[in-house]
Amino acid sequence: MLATMPRSTRRPLLRADSPPRHVAGTHEPVMLAELLELLTPAPGQVVVDATLGAGGVSAAFLNRVLPGGRVLALDRDPSAVSAAERRFAAVGEAFTAQVGRFSELVQIAAQHRIEADIVVMDLGISSLQLDDPRRGFSFQTDGPLDMRMGSDEETHTAAEIIANYSEFDLADLFWQLGEERQSRRIARAIVERRQQRPIESTAQLAEICAQAVPRRYWPKRIHPATRVFLALRVAVNDELKELERGLAAATQILRPGGRIGTLSFQPSEHRSTKRSLNVLAKACVCPSQQMVCTCAHRATFSLLTRRSLKPTPEEVLRNPRARSAQLRVAVRLPTPGP
Repeated sequence: MLATMPRSTRRPLLRADSPPRHVAGTHEPVMLAELLELLTPAPGQVVVDATLGAGGVSAAFLNRVLPGGRVLALDRDPSAVSAAERRFAAVGEAFTAQVGRFSELVQIAAQHRIEADIVVMDLGISSLQLDDPRRGFSFQTDGPLDMRMGSDEETHTAAEIIANYSEFDLADLFWQLGEERQSRRIARAIVERRQQRPIESTAQLAEICAQAVPRRYWPKRIHPATRVFLALRVAVNDELKELERGLAAATQILRPGGRIGTLSFQPSEHRSTKRSLNVLAKACVCPSQQMVCTCAHRATFSLLTRRSLKPTPEEVLRNPRARSAQLRVAVRLPTPGP
């Protein structure tokens, strides 16, 4: 029945905005209409959703690639994978979810014997993780300073970084990964406080940040702890290096003509994505002052979006978490012959 119905009259198999039933709250995928328009999923294609999250993007693309297509979805969080397996159980082998990182894309694609037509990377943190106080990503409600995207990963937690980094290293981390202008004040206040008692909760850290920064220096529209929490999350999960490895891996798993779409949400992600895609789209990466090319680099992508696209005002009004999003899309070039 699905194969013979006109696309405009099909009923979606799965709603993109429906959350897993066991999780409170809702999650609306950001710039979903633009992703679908630019990545052009079609029946029979293979999609790799490298950031499964609540499954909204996977659901939308699965509705477009059936019949005959499939979605392979990755997430560092085992709970997201488990929830998706229950949610998508009715579609059988058309959907596969697996715990994994960007840097493992090549191995996972080989394990499932696929070449992708589309790779989607919706970067940053999912709303479900952000809204769960047990994960420690937000100071809106008190919780442990964890911030690991994969709760069972053997990586340092945010609390361990706060407890062990020197004042200089904390200030550098907050500035480099969070662009926090008051990084030195905040780092000094953290070191002074931890000498009195351990800093183990999100509320404790948010209070320290607020007290360390004079009111006249508070940023507009955001809490003084916002950029500190961002920097810690990026550091805990090694997000920027994972992003670079993931973009390089996409080169290997995409078919010629396949497309990659990246959604980034914060400045360091924007810069890293732009830089990596620009390098992949260049025929030469020799220094500009060098007259003769000696790098042997070849372009593997063509950029569909010369400048990043941003959400519409209507979407930002409906979903404030979309306000900082930037979308970039590139097409995999054919492999050059000998």
